[in-house]
Amino acid sequence: MFLIDIAFLKIETVRVIGSERRYLNMARSHHPAIPLKRGHMPSGFDISIDAYTNNHAVRIPADYGPKQALSGFDPDYRNIIDYIVRITHRIWEDRDVEYIADCYSPDSRVFDDYGLQTGNAKIISDTHHTTGAFSDIVLDAEEVVWAGNDQVGFRSSHRTRILGTNDGDSKYGVATGKPVDLLVIANCVSKANDIFLEHVLYNTSGMLMQLGIDPLEEAKRLAENPLPGWPRSVETWAMLKSEGGPSQPLSQAEPVNGFDPDRFARKTHANLYLYEDFEALRACYAEALSFEGTSLRKSDGFDGWSDQAHALLTTLSDRRFQVDEVYWMGNDNDGYLISTRWSMDATYSGAGFAGSATDKPVQVWGITQQEIKDGIITREWMLFNELDVMIQCAAARE
Repeated sequence: MFLIDIAFLKIETVRVIGSERRYLNMARSHHPAIPLKRGHMPSGFDISIDAYTNNHAVRIPADYGPKQALSGFDPDYRNIIDYIVRITHRIWEDRDVEYIADCYSPDSRVFDDYGLQTGNAKIISDTHHTTGAFSDIVLDAEEVVWAGNDQVGFRSSHRTRILGTNDGDSKYGVATGKPVDLLVIANCVSKANDIFLEHVLYNTSGMLMQLGIDPLEEAKRLAENPLPGWPRSVETWAMLKSEGGPSQPLSQAEPVNGFDPDRFARKTHANLYLYEDFEALRACYAEALSFEGTSLRKSDGFDGWSDQAHALLTTLSDRRFQVDEVYWMGNDNDGYLISTRWSMDATYSGAGFAGSATDKPVQVWGITQQEIKDGIITREWMLFNELDVMIQCAAARE
């Protein structure tokens, strides 16, 4: 008698005659995500979104780019950029939502505004819901910061612009007929054609504003009628912060001379969220900085960015901040793209984006993408779980 551990069994692809749809039973578990080392960071941009799209001249090119080792991935994909961009396009714009079962593992873990969503069946259901609410939805890839390989798993920080018209009812109410333009950053870990871990942030509060819905009122409603996964448990919060990250920062475990993206990202984030050292930050940011953030926050120039950062920080006291994971691509000559995932426990003690002060604890986490040239941040995008914090504060007032 043979005992088969189904967690490590993978049934091969079966092609159905007359159909492009592939049915895969991805039963192998890839958890836990293996932390990256310094050598897993690409040192150039041969495989990049700019190279793939010819600097955004095309969205899906005829030439999918350089061949990269992708053991276990569908042979149709040439490299990790091609994989991430084309599965997104196929799922959302070609409306092949069931294809999610082919590229998300059955035990996938997705951390979002509402906590932890487990399994590809939940992702399929949620995606059908969204495409029903926005029948003309488009997900336009703006950037993919990637690292890793097919043996340890790939990291991909996928920044996407969602465009569409709310012509169907959604969990936020009846159809409004209004257009939306919102930012999404999805940090995924993938191996052997499976995305098995994802931290994703949608600019949901900004979307609600575009739909004519007051985010604070919606937060109050959601606090009274929580969606699945909310509120997240203590265990889920700990998992969100620790999954996939290194036990020790690479800047300590593998120190290098010269510019170190890991040390740079950790230092700038600490100077902002822990020390509020804006003089030190000024030396790291370009005066002509371009910034986009949660809700409808945008700014040109360091002073505009710092004003918005001040406004956010004044609402959060007793901050216990940490950087959860950093990865990057690039070099000193061409510059760097850095993805930083971070989290903090704090007290919402000042009136601001989440309404009146509650003096109660909140869980905050975010993803920041930065473009670096000559050691200076020239462009930055940052999303955090803003609507979730609003819901936490609304629940605290009950």
